[in-house]
Amino acid sequence: MDEDYDIVIVGGGPAGLAAGLYGARARRRTVLLEKGVIGGQISLSERVENYPGVEAIGGFDLAQTMLRQAENSGLETHYKAVLGLEQTDDLWRVKTNDGDYRAKAVIITSGADYNRLDVPGEERLTGRGVSYCATCDAPFFAGQEVAVVGGGDSALDEGMFAARHVAKVHLVHRREELRASRILQERVFADPKFEFVWNTVITEVLGEEQVAGVRLLHLPTREERVLPVAGVFVFIGHHPNTTYLRSLVSMDEGGHIVVNEWMETDAPGLFAAGDARQNSARQVVTAAGDGATAAVAAERYISDRFPVE
Repeated sequence: MDEDYDIVIVGGGPAGLAAGLYGARARRRTVLLEKGVIGGQISLSERVENYPGVEAIGGFDLAQTMLRQAENSGLETHYKAVLGLEQTDDLWRVKTNDGDYRAKAVIITSGADYNRLDVPGEERLTGRGVSYCATCDAPFFAGQEVAVVGGGDSALDEGMFAARHVAKVHLVHRREELRASRILQERVFADPKFEFVWNTVITEVLGEEQVAGVRLLHLPTREERVLPVAGVFVFIGHHPNTTYLRSLVSMDEGGHIVVNEWMETDAPGLFAAGDARQNSARQVVTAAGDGATAAVAAERYISDRFPVE
């Protein structure tokens, strides 16, 4: 038997938690569905210092605080994997691995996963020197040397941000030329803090409790060497967790959901927020803002579509 809710939120990262808080405070019966760890990518960050009003906090602790606040306002949290959605009349059916839900509105906050190197030491040292966000973590490496992996716009953008704080940026790229826009290439080539490591891949991240270096493989010669660095920033793309929605809403070529300024998709009653949407800044504060906006829009949609008689 389906469970009936006003709002179903798919994903328990900052966008989903903020949406849950606003939905519950609007006195709408709201449930958040999460298949893994509350907090999403932010739960992997050892320290967050760029969330306004909070000088410093662990990423996992921030997520748990947001969860408690939302649940104290009435949010329900169920740990289930969402398998698909379908619309019947004016209601949405959310299919999970353990029962289905009916909802007047659905907010997709399933986020995105960063593409990883998939080498020894990467997972173990994530949050301990391995990062996927220089904007978030570069200040922790002030005066030290770091490696940035990738050759596209994101790698160069984030690398330039890191260069404001660190002593040197070793840009590791598997090819002999960059794929980024010409203007970004001109900027990094002119920055004396950049050292370019061409035709090279990382085969291992080294360190016990913290990153101490990386093992490099030069592809043309197959020669290996160790590069001592305190941090590794990986920018080789990311993929939004939206494959189960491809036939329902408009997406860009990368699979990000297209929304308007109210986080509305082109399917009535279906909203998207955070890293799953197109043109997200992929920051905790912007994800939370997206979630709040989506919940306000969902409340308005429910009030208009399902007026109390």
